[in-house]
Amino acid sequence: MVTVGGLTLLHTSAVHVPVFDALRDRHHPGAVLRHLVVPELLDRARAHGPASTAPAVRELLAEAGPGPVLVTCSTIGATAEALAPALGAPVLRVDRPMAAAAVRTGPRIAVLATVAATLAPTAQLLAEEAAGRPVSVATHLVPGAWESFEAGDIPRYLSQVAAAADAVTGADVIVLAQASMAGAAELTATATPVLSSPAPGLAAALALTAGA
Repeated sequence: MVTVGGLTLLHTSAVHVPVFDALRDRHHPGAVLRHLVVPELLDRARAHGPASTAPAVRELLAEAGPGPVLVTCSTIGATAEALAPALGAPVLRVDRPMAAAAVRTGPRIAVLATVAATLAPTAQLLAEEAAGRPVSVATHLVPGAWESFEAGDIPRYLSQVAAAADAVTGADVIVLAQASMAGAAELTATATPVLSSPAPGLAAALALTAGA
């Protein structure tokens, strides 16, 4: 199972595959994407912490072959990025470019997530990208949304996320912490900028393949 050229994407849900394929077709025609879907990684991270996934992620990415990797699960993103030296290839968490854009937008950042395990890694990422600049990060778990996702009711899931975004006050920017939440940005009515990770994450990862 070796990728020759192109970009490997590691997902914890199959719902991400058509999202990233559509972004590729729209903005990066001709780019080669290889998808690895491993839902149990998120289950393990939620039960035992993101660091518990490191051995499995390292094995998966080593088997995938050389070349850059985009990890689309925000919960395990930092764990995967830390493996880059051992793998000898760039590993990018999908939400890093979004986080960089958020801290450029303003110091008051609201983070929305539907999985509690995602909140701390996202807050830490924002602190890293702030690089010492003062930021205030308020985290919000969208109640009931993950249950909708697990039930396969994506329209309801996205509407719940959008409603939570519209309820945010006192923020300069709203961050949708998980890639699965991206579609909610189009449903919001808030005047506050709402950022999602798939488009900027894919663009940044494909830039790495160009330089590989």
